[in-house]
Amino acid sequence: MRRIGLVVICSAAAFGQTAAPAFEVASIKSSTAAPGSASGIRSDTGRIAGRNVTLRGCVQSAYGIPEAQIFGGPRWVDEERYDIDAKAPGPAGDHEMMTMLQSLLAERFQLVIHRETRPLPGYALVAGKRGLTAKRSEPGTRSVTSWSRRSIDAAGCSMEHLAAKLAGVLHAPVADLTGIEGDFDFKLEWTPDDLQSGVFAAIEEQLGLKLEGRKVPTETIVIDSARKPADN
Repeated sequence: MRRIGLVVICSAAAFGQTAAPAFEVASIKSSTAAPGSASGIRSDTGRIAGRNVTLRGCVQSAYGIPEAQIFGGPRWVDEERYDIDAKAPGPAGDHEMMTMLQSLLAERFQLVIHRETRPLPGYALVAGKRGLTAKRSEPGTRSVTSWSRRSIDAAGCSMEHLAAKLAGVLHAPVADLTGIEGDFDFKLEWTPDDLQSGVFAAIEEQLGLKLEGRKVPTETIVIDSARKPADN
């Protein structure tokens, strides 16, 4: 896994760079939802709506990283809840919207973060005794991977990409330590009744790989500082 160096959110204008994409209008208000109410961020083309969300939850959505891999920050980042509505200047996809959300968090919450790699309890994806049995992709195969509670269906999938999908299924860090290069096509299926043992068995029987429990180098985000925003 590549090592991530120190990255701090700063003002692009201070360096004479083009400003990061930003929402045209945005509203952040303290949530009045009852304790235990549903929480989440919904995105549509050019708009996002966050309801009853914490700052840590917003960071998770904006940077696409599990909350368990977000560290630091004052206590209120997990306690104070907000409703957020924001509109982009024009049509925008999910990636652009999340980049704009990063800018919004930096501006309105004065959020400063850095990334670092830490050893966390998780799994290592390694080659099994039989060796990899997945079919290598034809040259030019477009990378497409979908997953559900019972399967991962992949074309043009690297081992690093497979590890990322397994992390989503298992809700734990998974590091690609196979040493296997290239892209592969496969369909991995398991019985969802016992998720962990089902995935472990399927990986070994269907792909010739193994998952080993150990501490693995994991990309994390550290919240260095943040301030509560004023309602608007």
